[in-house]
Formats: sequence, C-alpha cells, structure tokens
Amino acid sequence: MVTYVAGETVEARRTIPLALMIGTGIVTLCYVALNVVYLYVLPLGAVISSSRVAADAADAVLGSGGGVVMSLLVVFSTFGALSGIVLLGPRVYFSMAGDSRWFRWFGAVHPRFRTPYRSIAAQAVWASALVATGTYRTLVTRVIYTEWIFFALMAVGLFAARRRPDYSATYRVPGYPVVPALFAVVSASIALNQLVQDPADGLIGLLLVLAGLPAYYLGRRT
Repeated sequence: MVTYVAGETVEARRTIPLALMIGTGIVTLCYVALNVVYLYVLPLGAVISSSRVAADAADAVLGSGGGVVMSLLVVFSTFGALSGIVLLGPRVYFSMAGDSRWFRWFGAVHPRFRTPYRSIAAQAVWASALVATGTYRTLVTRVIYTEWIFFALMAVGLFAARRRPDYSATYRVPGYPVVPALFAVVSASIALNQLVQDPADGLIGLLLVLAGLPAYYLGRRT
C-alpha cells in the first residue's frame, strides 16, 4: 500500500522503490525464519497436519500458554496492518474524486485535520458491510483474492502505457518486458487457482467486484 500515496511521497522516485524492496525483504526474511523455527521445534508431520502451526510451536517452546502469547502477537500485528489500511485505502477514493473518476463528494478534506474524512468514512462503511458477510476465511476466499486480478491487469497496463507517445516514467524497473509479464502471469494464476479451488465463493467475489462498475460510471457523472 506504499504505492497508494506515491503522489504525496517526498522524493517518490527514490523512496517508493526503496520502501518496497526493504519491506519485502524484511517480510520474506521473517517468514522464512519462522518456518525454520516451526520445522525445528515440531515434527514434519505435525507441521503438515496443523491448522495453527504458530500456536503449536509456541506451546512446544513456552508450554500450554504459548498459544495465547502467539494470539496476542497476531492481534498486535493486526493493528499495524489496519493502520496502513485505514491511512492509505481511502486515498484511492480521494484520488479518484480528484481525477473526476468518482463522486466529487469524496474529495473533501477536513478543515481541521486535513484528512480525506469522507473517504475514510466510506471505507469504514464498506469494510463493515464485508465483515457482516461471514468469517475471515470467507472474506479471503470471496474478496481478497480478487486483488490479484487487478495486480495482473496493472502489469498488463504497463505494456499499453509504454506505447503511448506522451509516456514519461519517473522510475523504470530493470528486466522489462520479462518482469511485468511474469508478474502478470503469476498474479492471474493465483486468482484462477482460487476460482478452481472454491468456485462458489470465488464467483461471489467476482460479482462483488463487478457491482462496482455501475457505481463507477455513476460516480463519473456526478
């Protein structure tokens, strides 16, 4: 979500790639290290069969209360993720309103706090509506996977953008066209895999996304 505020970032050409590379590196290192710990603490069979491997590993190291400690760490981590979503997600509505691609009403800035308060409220309402549809697992299978469709389209859009005569990039990733093409294929494969694994919930997610089309065109006229 760092890229959501690229237009408001100081020295974006340097800051955004650096933030993405450092952030991705830290997350990858932590993820691999945790899995090494799981395999060191628990038998391979227990890792494969467990539906809560982190809690099981914590119980093995700390005793019966280890799972509680791990749950608290997950809650703490969730607040960190939510802060990014709350701060950056509404910038999408705000930017679309500024580009006349969404209701101009969402482009308002709070006179005191200088925040896109209407966009924040809109995201809160929509997030609450999604939460009411079911469990976290349901949200993942119905909604979150659809992001990968747009990730793939974004990479494909880069090919179209580079053909425009007025295209002037402030940053170019090495490895074009292989890197964006590979990214598009992998992203599309993740979305397709979800549809194959759970077609019913996957279709519901697609319908939710398609429901945004009439809202988009209505917003452009308002």
